[in-house]
Amino acid sequence: MITRRTLAGLMAGAALLPAAPRAEGTDTAPMPKPGKRDWAGEVPQIRIGLLGGENESDRLGRFEEYRKLIEDTFKVPARLFPAADYAGVMQAFSAGQIEASSMGASGYAGTWLDTNGAVEPLVVPVEQDGSISYISVMVTRKDSGITSVEQMKGHSLAWADPNSTSGYLIPRSELRGQGININEYFSRTGFAGGHEQGVVAVLQKQYDACCTWASGIGEQEEGFTRGNLRAMVEKGMLKMSDLNIIWKSRPIPNGPLVVRKALPASFKKDFSDFHLALPTEYPKVYADVERGGGKGYARITHEQFEPIVQLRREEAAERRRRS
Repeated sequence: MITRRTLAGLMAGAALLPAAPRAEGTDTAPMPKPGKRDWAGEVPQIRIGLLGGENESDRLGRFEEYRKLIEDTFKVPARLFPAADYAGVMQAFSAGQIEASSMGASGYAGTWLDTNGAVEPLVVPVEQDGSISYISVMVTRKDSGITSVEQMKGHSLAWADPNSTSGYLIPRSELRGQGININEYFSRTGFAGGHEQGVVAVLQKQYDACCTWASGIGEQEEGFTRGNLRAMVEKGMLKMSDLNIIWKSRPIPNGPLVVRKALPASFKKDFSDFHLALPTEYPKVYADVERGGGKGYARITHEQFEPIVQLRREEAAERRRRS
């Protein structure tokens, strides 16, 4: 289980994140045996939201075996709902139109606020080194000559999505904490529409830099062990030699698998157990869903995300001050 101290010390505003949060170990459970469940009357189908940030055909392709495995295990229809952006999944939760989705920490915190606590996290991915965190990175083109944040003054920066933790919330907070006035420092900022789109925009010289996510462990030349950069390398969309990584954040809590809180407890247990068993029983499906390798999952509670909730509140207050 994850200890309460893992996220202790996260300070709002400057985003003073602690040393890499770690799980005491991955949690395990046997894969639920196939068969109809008592909760099927209340959950006649399992609708799964897919965050934006990657082209739709790739998202659906990565999740198809996962969808089919859920359907075959619980004997109810499982459907995928790819959203155009993070807000689409958040709104679907608010409207009760999906049962579950993997989300970033900021997206979860925003949904929890928007729904007055009507969602809850079940499990969180554990990285190869035992951490339950990842990082935000700022990247530029290799041929741009921009190799530091200081050199970004007067240049353009793309955010991934307004509800992205690593592509918006944390870099904004940490840059402000470094004394950077974001509204004046960069020539312009804008939203690329997702992590993949942000890197593409940099490669195509639409922006000078963007913020995206990576596990922060493993070989940087390969895009690290997991994350958007690794996925783009594996799809042949990117060579790491074409980029400079000019900034890295402190560790950010991995985003959780989220469900509607009102769902039956027996469903939540079955769904948690399914994911805890997935890395061992179906490693390819696990690797597809997590966009790379990890050690599995650990159980988590809302408590661990309270610091991110506070950052969301402060970001909203900052927007109100600007308007």
